[in-house]
Amino acid sequence: MNGTVRKWFYRDGTWAFLLLLPNILGFLAFTLVPVIASFLLSFTSWDMLSAIQWVGLSNYANLLQDETFIKVFWNTIYFAGVSVPVGIVCSLLLAVALDQGISFKKFYRMAYFLPVVSSMVAVAVVWQFIYNPEYGLLNYFLSLIGIKGPNWLTSTAWAMPAVIITSVWKNVGFNMLIFLAGLQGISNDYYEAAELDGAKWRQKFFYVTIPLLSPTTFFVTVMSFIGSFQVFDTVFLMTQGGPARSTSVIVHYLYENAFKYFNMGYASAMAYVLFFMVFLITMLQLWRQKKFGLYEGG
Repeated sequence: MNGTVRKWFYRDGTWAFLLLLPNILGFLAFTLVPVIASFLLSFTSWDMLSAIQWVGLSNYANLLQDETFIKVFWNTIYFAGVSVPVGIVCSLLLAVALDQGISFKKFYRMAYFLPVVSSMVAVAVVWQFIYNPEYGLLNYFLSLIGIKGPNWLTSTAWAMPAVIITSVWKNVGFNMLIFLAGLQGISNDYYEAAELDGAKWRQKFFYVTIPLLSPTTFFVTVMSFIGSFQVFDTVFLMTQGGPARSTSVIVHYLYENAFKYFNMGYASAMAYVLFFMVFLITMLQLWRQKKFGLYEGG
């Protein structure tokens, strides 16, 4: 080994590249290449058996005329528009409550986080029992106050709210931990100064906690929107997109076109519509953060 090769071999940058190489190869093979391939497929017609046919923008044009896609598009907006705000509010309130000096708070943190690491199959089975119109716990408790509960998962009006409740319940623990980390990063000096000015708990929450949590809230909001637009397992396991496609979302319809109807080009076009939806939501949140100067918590 000559001096030049030895010098190159022992450089820190070389070792960093060699250590990162497996991850880089994995990213190229399983992320970048499939993303590029699916983008190209979105301009084709392919059933995975016959030859690929180039159709240009026909798949995207057909999406605008597909009544089923339009329905699942609005279902996705409905799911995201309700589940994200409700989930953020619930997780924030839980984080604030568990940040106080209460007994057994470590147990409560573990209990609220347990659904996050639980199998979605198990969660779906449990909630299907809870939603059972005849023997379910939810309708039983409603009957105690004189309310006749609906057929949750077979009603076009109540199936989506039922799926949203399940999704929020499963994911609230993750966002709660993120908010807890943000709360513990806020100095007590701010609260002491607010108390000296005569602020009550409500003023401290809205004028101290909320502004200083804005970077955390931004992260939770973006990640929650991305997750809500990509929801699939909850819908697939609990309702199969029914009844009458009232709970079918874009990813569910994409799955059906790709692996049930074998229309890979059309499914790829849906995937990129979904990508641009997520991209626009993320850019909107970034613009909001920059416009109102919330990165610094002010």
